[in-house]
Amino acid sequence: MIKRLSFLFLGLAMATACSAGGNGNGAPAADPAAAAAAPASSLTEGTEYIATTTPGRYAPKDKVEVVEVFSYGCIHCAHYEEYVEKLQKELPKGVTFHAVPAAFNDAWLPYAQAFYAAQKLNVLPQTHAALFKAIHTDHYPLGTIEELADWYHTTAGVDTAKFLAIAKSPEVRDQILADVKLFQGWGIDGTPTIVVNGKYRSNQIKSFDQLNDVAKFLVNRELKGTK
Repeated sequence: MIKRLSFLFLGLAMATACSAGGNGNGAPAADPAAAAAAPASSLTEGTEYIATTTPGRYAPKDKVEVVEVFSYGCIHCAHYEEYVEKLQKELPKGVTFHAVPAAFNDAWLPYAQAFYAAQKLNVLPQTHAALFKAIHTDHYPLGTIEELADWYHTTAGVDTAKFLAIAKSPEVRDQILADVKLFQGWGIDGTPTIVVNGKYRSNQIKSFDQLNDVAKFLVNRELKGTK
């Protein structure tokens, strides 16, 4: 299913994410809690990972970077959160990590706006995992930017009017537009997806442990390539 963000993205459209069945580049086909991680030696290009369509980094070229493309609206991303927190702790020193929200459709746009507003208001560390829980475990009605603003006010004490002003600002709009173009260049159609140095992304993944293995394998390869 494809939804168009005509009011914001001027015709740019991407597939709805949270792809399942192991055929996309995001969510695993198997039960992530039960599936065992595959050894790095079994990871092959074209299967577990693939070269991006158009290479491009999210941040300036100073370090090896790992990007998690996600959405608060994606149940697979909610399940992956504890795994990606573990991944961040296991990355080699000097490797940068970025979580980047995917506004693949109208329903996910408020979540991307909320992410950047929370980031700019310095409340992202205390709200990131909590928002996944609020949406997918507690089933709070958090589908609009106004509902999200109220939640951030209650959860982190942010000023609602200030939050909304940032979330709806041209700066955030331009950032989301830039993200969408970057995702298109990476050939992403599902979440969660891991991208390393803008050159390689996860592809057919069977478990969240394996997704972390792919990230670490590609990071180590990039580090060796920069020496």
